[in-house]
Amino acid sequence: MEPNNNRNQNDNGNNKNKNIYNIIFIAVIAIMFVAFFNYMLGNVRGSNRKEIRYDEFLEMLEDGKIKNVFLTDDGTIEIKGTDMTTGQTGITYYTGRVTDPDLVTRLEEAGVEYSQEITDSSSGIISMIITTVLPFLILYGLLFFVFRSMSKNGGGLMGIGKSNAKVYAQTDTGVTFRDVAGQEEAKESLKEIVDFLHNPQKYTKIGAKLPKGALLVGPPGTGKTLLARAVAGEANAPFFSLSGSDFVEMYVGVGASRVRDLFKQAAQSAPCIIFIDELDAIGKSRDNRFGSNDEREQTLNQLLSEMDGFDASKGIIILAATNRPEILDKALLRPGRFDRRIIVERPDLKGRIDTLKVHARDVNMDETVDFKEIALATSGAVGSDLANIVNEAALNAVKNGRNAVSQKDLFESVEVVIAGKEKKDRVLSQEEKKIVAYHEVGHALCSAMQKGTEPVQKITIVPRTMGALGYTMQVPEEEKYLMSKDDILRELVILYGGRAAETVKFDSITTGASNDIERATQMARNMVMLYGMSDKFGPMGMATIENQYLDANAVKNISEETASEVDHEVMSILDEAFTKAKEILKDNMDALDRISEFLVEKETITGKEFMEILRKVEEDRNKTEEVSKAEDNNKTEEVPEAEDKNKTEEVSETENADAALDTEHPEVGD
Repeated sequence: MEPNNNRNQNDNGNNKNKNIYNIIFIAVIAIMFVAFFNYMLGNVRGSNRKEIRYDEFLEMLEDGKIKNVFLTDDGTIEIKGTDMTTGQTGITYYTGRVTDPDLVTRLEEAGVEYSQEITDSSSGIISMIITTVLPFLILYGLLFFVFRSMSKNGGGLMGIGKSNAKVYAQTDTGVTFRDVAGQEEAKESLKEIVDFLHNPQKYTKIGAKLPKGALLVGPPGTGKTLLARAVAGEANAPFFSLSGSDFVEMYVGVGASRVRDLFKQAAQSAPCIIFIDELDAIGKSRDNRFGSNDEREQTLNQLLSEMDGFDASKGIIILAATNRPEILDKALLRPGRFDRRIIVERPDLKGRIDTLKVHARDVNMDETVDFKEIALATSGAVGSDLANIVNEAALNAVKNGRNAVSQKDLFESVEVVIAGKEKKDRVLSQEEKKIVAYHEVGHALCSAMQKGTEPVQKITIVPRTMGALGYTMQVPEEEKYLMSKDDILRELVILYGGRAAETVKFDSITTGASNDIERATQMARNMVMLYGMSDKFGPMGMATIENQYLDANAVKNISEETASEVDHEVMSILDEAFTKAKEILKDNMDALDRISEFLVEKETITGKEFMEILRKVEEDRNKTEEVSKAEDNNKTEEVPEAEDKNKTEEVSETENADAALDTEHPEVGD
């Protein structure tokens, strides 16, 4: 009974808080209403009143423009007369009473009716009641009846305590497991919950209990909400859907009130499914650190209490989704609350193919479409990305006047999602075109000249809306789940291929390699700090991953001295990759020049055209080398004959010289 007592105490406390805020709210509104009422009343009174000087009053009196005069107790004279400038009658003037013993005589001589105000205390009270108390009572009565009617409907103050959950009827979600692809493991876990709702006796017979809650965890866009709606569609049960932020308001106690109202509605509609999206909005860990929020923690406490209070056998299932499970309160994740954690990851190759087929189910596709090629080109894409790709391809087909989507449309939509649309209005100068062309071909050559790299699909120097002046698109032949150290080093060389091409060709550098350098630096840093691929540090973990399903930031857990050494190691890895990229391009300058010139002319070339030019360059290079070798061999054969001839001539000359010497210098003995 303790949970119920605590719950009643919480309810009473919340009701007291709500009543106090209701009273304050009503009082503020009433004061504003009374002030406005008096202001408007004063404006009405003063609309036909005009202040004049006493000498003007005497002048009007002499001219016969005054009909009657009223002498008040507050020392003013109210005059009924005619406007001196416009001639308008019915104008009330007033002026201060000056000590004038002849005032009555003047009034009688002018034939003006006059009277003196007699003080009546009751009239002042009545006036005060009419102008002050009566508006307040009227307003309070109106607000009382409005709040009373809202309270009967469970809304509280202006309806802020009522749950905002969208309720879908049994077939209103329109989604089943057939509409969810690429998440087979997640569907398998949820099918068990659906089966329990359909056949509870099968589980209760053996003593099994239905999990009270299931937490869907994964990156944005992977289909967590879609899976929850599919569960409701399969179970033919009412589906209450709302976001965690819907519980949070500026008024204290509103979130807890909405939680109570939500579970009250669910109990009346059982069996049913409650889905809370973005659970981390109210489920953050309770602590005393900076940024804690009493209203959010009170809402979380109420949610925990409600999850403990309802009977799972009635068929109330709570599903929740989040991208940040690491910040959730531990009490939410214990058994008896969210018993089951279901990982909704990015789909693999087969999952992407199935997802593309689901989204293309109602789209006309021609015979050229190959979903496997598109799936290979979209590694890392989530379900929402793939849906966007299919839709962009359909829009492109309509724009070009076709009735079906082709493979070309799909690849173009992949590029639109990755790099944005083509910017046809941005015209690069011829010099910039040349630099961008050499940059992109540098990437492609560094990929083609290394073993184990992904083949080039397309090279373009057409600017895109996401800021790219050009890009090189690579498509893997098969999907990889692991990367070796050699794979990463090869990727670093490819990333530095653009900067290396600028260096070896133009002997200068541009800003075009900024994104390449950023990616390469992050990759090299991960090698050292996360993957243990550094020769210097070895298998040592120096960082931890936070927000795994969002930005996956790596947080250092090393000293400043070690961090400095890490920086030097990263610089060494990057320098080695840059040096290798330059060596590759220097050895293939003829290919770099010829392909870049072709790219400047065409602006976009396919991977097939790139490889054809590269093979042609290699063939020409081989022919040149063969001719050079042949010439070298011929020279080698001619050299020995010349040497023999020279030696014979030298011997003959030596013999002749000796004979001449003997003739000229005979021996003494002769």
